[in-house]
Amino acid sequence: MNTESTLQEKIRDLLESKDLAQLEYVLEAMHGDELNRLFAALSPHDRLDLLGSLPPALAADVLHVLPFVQATELVEELPLEEAVSIIDEMPAQDQADFVGELDEEQAEAILSGMDAEDAEQVRSLVRYDDFCAGGLMDAEFVAFPLHLSVAEVITLLRANAEKYADYQIQYAYVTDRLSRLVGVLRLRDLLLAPNDVLIDQIMIPKPLSLPASEPLDKLREFFQEHNFLGVPVVGIKGELVGVLNRNSVEEALGERSTDDYLKSQGLIREELRSMPLWTRSKRRLMWLSLNIVLNFFAASVISFYQDTLAQVIALAMFLPVISDMSGCSGNQAVAVSMRELSLGLIKSGDIFRVFLKEIWVGIINGLLLGTLISLIAMLWHSNVMLGIVVGLALMINTVIAVSLGGVLPLIMRRFHFDPALASGPLLTTATDLCGFLIALSLTARFLT
Repeated sequence: MNTESTLQEKIRDLLESKDLAQLEYVLEAMHGDELNRLFAALSPHDRLDLLGSLPPALAADVLHVLPFVQATELVEELPLEEAVSIIDEMPAQDQADFVGELDEEQAEAILSGMDAEDAEQVRSLVRYDDFCAGGLMDAEFVAFPLHLSVAEVITLLRANAEKYADYQIQYAYVTDRLSRLVGVLRLRDLLLAPNDVLIDQIMIPKPLSLPASEPLDKLREFFQEHNFLGVPVVGIKGELVGVLNRNSVEEALGERSTDDYLKSQGLIREELRSMPLWTRSKRRLMWLSLNIVLNFFAASVISFYQDTLAQVIALAMFLPVISDMSGCSGNQAVAVSMRELSLGLIKSGDIFRVFLKEIWVGIINGLLLGTLISLIAMLWHSNVMLGIVVGLALMINTVIAVSLGGVLPLIMRRFHFDPALASGPLLTTATDLCGFLIALSLTARFLT
């Protein structure tokens, strides 16, 4: 029995024996990857039993390192009282992430069980989009009114030492009577200043800040231009609402890239193999069912030209090459458009400009690829006309695929669909259908 299997058995034994002290000791010594593998290997019942047996603070730490989709499912299955006690131990932004994923009834039940002030803070955070400054910021920060003296601020820091211990404090912030950000206070300056000096005399005035609605791509640009570890986030009226850390933006960019990749492969929601079998199957079938319907359109073209195909059977081996090569070319164009959309270099209104840029790439690549496959067909089958037909079909389909792949993400964005879905069945079906139609039409015209 390997080490992981032994650990799983040990955890099960500790759960059965209710040896909670030893259970806590074992889990606290485990790394994030080890916890992930452990929870993936346990049965759904054992996962819930294990999480419910832990002190709320440790359970919150465990949920933090688990894949978010798995952690959310565990919270959904927990008894309400246990869920509230665990979420109470999380930072405000994590609380908002979990509550935002729950259905409205369960989310409201959890919020009702929380402290009223904490619940209101979570409600305000949930309103923000996941990939904007407000959705990524840390809502726990240290701020003081500008009329306070150095001695008063130091007294407040000491009085709230236990509360601030869990905060990621880089700076303290200074606000006016309307909670608007007016300055940043370096702790070094605070400690070295005379006690009777007002903090508005030692603060850095008019600091850079970001609006809570700032989208992720703009956040990336900001941190590329400024070597900050964090930056204050302000609301519509300039009020200080949080602090955005550089690493939160980097993590969000990674999450979005992963999310886009999964969607491009037809996985609309994240999937883990520890999920119930039917759940995994259902999530995949939703997209595959649409794909099979769309592919019938491409197949119907072959059916319509079956007599032509029977007369020139050599063409059959080139049809998959034509559709696949065109699809690859189209996906390259999709990738470039997705990248430029994320960088803000193009917008949904730039469809015509992108089309013109891509069609020339399609013509050049189509001509070269078409010539190559044409020569292969001629040499292989000693049939000049077959080579011309195959080469021409690939050239035309490459032009279509590249120009379509370039503009599809923009069209999807314009109609408020996720652009990452453009490289799925839509482009694949279009390139298959056009490729078969062009190749078979040319064959019927010149080879039969």
